[in-house]
Amino acid sequence: MGAVYHEQSESGEVDAVVTTVPHYLHPEMGIEALKRDIHALLEKPAGVYSKQVKELNEFAASKPDLTFAIMFNQRTNSLYQKVKEIVDNGEIGDLRRANWIITSWWRPQSYYDQSAWRATWGEEGGGVLVNQAPHQIDLMQWICGMPKKVYSNVKYGYQRDIAVEDEVTALFDYGDGATGSFITCTHDPIGTDRFELFGDKGKIIVDNSKKVTIKRLVKSEQEMSDNMTMMEVYNLVQGGDTDEMYTEEAIEFESNWQEQHPNVMRNFAANILVGEELLAPGAEGINGVTVANSIHLSSWLEKEVELPIDEDLFLEELNKKIEAEKAAN
Repeated sequence: MGAVYHEQSESGEVDAVVTTVPHYLHPEMGIEALKRDIHALLEKPAGVYSKQVKELNEFAASKPDLTFAIMFNQRTNSLYQKVKEIVDNGEIGDLRRANWIITSWWRPQSYYDQSAWRATWGEEGGGVLVNQAPHQIDLMQWICGMPKKVYSNVKYGYQRDIAVEDEVTALFDYGDGATGSFITCTHDPIGTDRFELFGDKGKIIVDNSKKVTIKRLVKSEQEMSDNMTMMEVYNLVQGGDTDEMYTEEAIEFESNWQEQHPNVMRNFAANILVGEELLAPGAEGINGVTVANSIHLSSWLEKEVELPIDEDLFLEELNKKIEAEKAAN
């Protein structure tokens, strides 16, 4: 594949590439394309480990006239664009907590058995954190920002005959008192997709990536705490009328799943042709990779890790997994 790729990229007939190749090759092929003044759209994830993605970003920065994007197609979902807008404009105030349960990535054993590269450290670079969940990891950091510390409990080959992770629970510390949790797996056929964000002025609840409910407090939580009488508190906790406490707005969005990938492609082309702003700039791909790396590293070291993580230590631990996998086979 390498020889064919280099031959094609040096033909002078290629204007842009999309890297639909194994994860480890995403940064390498991105750099090779940019070297030849070819625009690059990388599939997610941007890479397996942040050190190689950092090299890609540094090289891309030296080619500012080229378009460098990443296939975070769910950023085109108007629901998540709306959620980001509400958070960014301060409607729910300062973020205190964010929780995402995304266990609707069910995959049977046959899914993993169909290709030898799937669910391997050496070929895929991990499990649900690098294959399915990068979508939600990206959206969570896009909306909430990057955590400062991560602690995780990860199960490897928990319910599937694989070496990599199929069950993940991660706790995020955003450094300003705000916390987050991220739960995902590939063994729950019923599955849940629920994203909650709570701020001092309200709450956002997203169900199944289709419906968003916004509850806006009439007074901030701190004002309520400072001024409510115990009688008012008692009435509230006993199921009293909440109409005077918050307003509620529910918005349902039609699924645009089939349009998401084409929309990223159109946006990529429009940026090349007319300078349209990118929905998912390639340089932002490192954020999700860093979060996934921190979740893995925390579980391997069995302790909380700070971001940015020790990239050399992560790569050292990853290589141990790869060598153990080779020895087992």
